Amino acid sequence: MFSIPVAATPGYSHNLDVQVRLDNRSNRAHREQYRLRYYPSVTFSENSAWSLNSFVVSGDDFSSSHNTFGSDNTDRIYVRRLFVRHTGDYGKTEAGVIPTYKGRVSSSGLSKDGWIEGLRHVRYLPNDSALELVVGQLHNTNPANALSTPDDLDYIELEYSARMGQAQSFEISAERMTNGNFLRGEYRWRFSNEATVFVELIKRLDKDETKTVMGLSGQWQMGNYPLEYFAHYSYVSEGFGPRAELTEDFLGTGHGMSAELEGELWSDWQLDWFVRLDVVDSVSRVLTGVKFPLHYP
Repeated sequence: MFSIPVAATPGYSHNLDVQVRLDNRSNRAHREQYRLRYYPSVTFSENSAWSLNSFVVSGDDFSSSHNTFGSDNTDRIYVRRLFVRHTGDYGKTEAGVIPTYKGRVSSSGLSKDGWIEGLRHVRYLPNDSALELVVGQLHNTNPANALSTPDDLDYIELEYSARMGQAQSFEISAERMTNGNFLRGEYRWRFSNEATVFVELIKRLDKDETKTVMGLSGQWQMGNYPLEYFAHYSYVSEGFGPRAELTEDFLGTGHGMSAELEGELWSDWQLDWFVRLDVVDSVSRVLTGVKFPLHYP
C-alpha cells in the first residue's frame, strides 16, 4: 500500500493509498486486483474547525474498492463521498455524502469504503461516552450514483458508546436501513497491551434473523519478528437481508471465519506483506499481497 500524506498548501491535505493483491476464491477463477483510494481535504482557514472532505476510490460496488486486471472494471474510479465536517469540544458534525465510519475492526458495520447521503452528529458525553445520530439515504449502492441527490429518508442510526476504564468499551445502536430494523451491540476487552477480544451481535427486529461475530486482534512476537493478526468467527442468518451484503468483502450467509496475518518484508522501504483466509460454509478465499507506505519527512 502506498500511503502519501501531503500538505501541499496551508489548509489543504490529501492522502493516497494503492494496494495490489491476489484473490483466489474456490467458486471462481483467481483474480489479480488493485485498489486506489484518494482522500483530499480542505480547511476553510488556518486552524479552522470546518473542513470540506472527499473520497475518490476504485471499484464498482459499495462493499468493494478493488478493480480486477483484465476485466471490464479495470479503470473504474468514482467519487464516493463529498461532505462538510465541523469539529469542536462538543464532538463533530458531518453533512453531505458522508462515511459509514465503522472501520476495519468492526466486522458487522457497513463497508469502510461505502457512503451515506445525509447527516451525522456526534455528541461527547461525560465518563468517556458519546451519542451518535445518523440520518439519510442508503438506497442506490452503485458508486456511479453516490453523489446523486437523496430523495427519500431510509437510513437512521442512533448509537451510544462508552469506555469502561482503559481496557473495556461497548456500543449499542438502533438502526433502520435496507428496509429492515436492527438492534446492534458490541463489546471489546483489551486484555493485554497487544491483544483485544470482541463480540458483536445484530438482531433484525422485523424478522427472526441475526448476525453474530466473535474475534481477536492484536500483535504477536515470533522471536524478534513482530506480526499483526486479526481473526473472527461469524454467523449470518440466510434471511438477514442486504445489510449483510454491504459489509466488508461479504462472501455469503451461514457460518464463517476469517484470519489475517501481516508483517514486515523490507524495513528500509517499509514494505509489508499480508495474507488472509476467509471461509463461509463451502466457499473459501485466500487474499495475499504487499503494502508499501511512503511518508514525506
